[in-house]
Amino acid sequence: MKTAKKVFTIGVSILLWAIILLAALFAFTTLATQDSTKVASLAGYTPMTVKTDSMLPTFATGDLIFIKKTDTAKLAVGDVVCFHTIIENQYALNTHRISDITEENGVRSYTTKGDNNEISDQHIIADGDIVGKYVGKVSGLGRVMDFLSSSMGFLVVIVLPMLLFFIYQLYHLIMVVVEMKKATAAEAAVAAAQAAAAVTAGGNAEAATANAKAAQAQAEAEAALAEAQRLKAEAEATLAAAKATAHKGE
Repeated sequence: MKTAKKVFTIGVSILLWAIILLAALFAFTTLATQDSTKVASLAGYTPMTVKTDSMLPTFATGDLIFIKKTDTAKLAVGDVVCFHTIIENQYALNTHRISDITEENGVRSYTTKGDNNEISDQHIIADGDIVGKYVGKVSGLGRVMDFLSSSMGFLVVIVLPMLLFFIYQLYHLIMVVVEMKKATAAEAAVAAAQAAAAVTAGGNAEAATANAKAAQAQAEAEAALAEAQRLKAEAEATLAAAKATAHKGE
């Protein structure tokens, strides 16, 4: 029973830490501080969920990629960068590989292309458009983060388990208090029993002492009676001897 309870407690602790890590990752991807370009970042890193397969096989739809702020002067052809651009007439972020760099009057321009695309991107980007350089990925984790970003996902994966955990902790606390009260009551009962036993033992000891004294007094009385009887017998013998002597004299 104790082993099962211990295993259950360990399981709950592991689940709690998993939830905390997911919540931290959620905060990292959606609630992190923002820079002037309104792109979430933390310590210079920006996590993003891949929405298309334009960069296969480097990364795919549903992957979570990490972008790091970088010095654009150090960028070279072949680097994968995240940048602001226009996609289907909407302002958006894109992450593609630099296929060409041109420089005019100290101003650099970049041509980009998806690894899985046949043609280069339509828009030429500048240093100011670049958010950062691609540094790594976690396959499939982007789908998890998208789900967590939804109201239902956050409720099911973060809020509900945390609520259940706190309910369990409250129940555990109540049970501890109940057990403490039971232990206190048991201690009080034991103390009362010990006190009663001490009183009984004390009474028995007094009775035993009284009995011993009575027995001693009886023994002393019997000894005195025996001594008196002996003295009486001696006196009677002496008296009889005296009478016998007196008769002889006559």
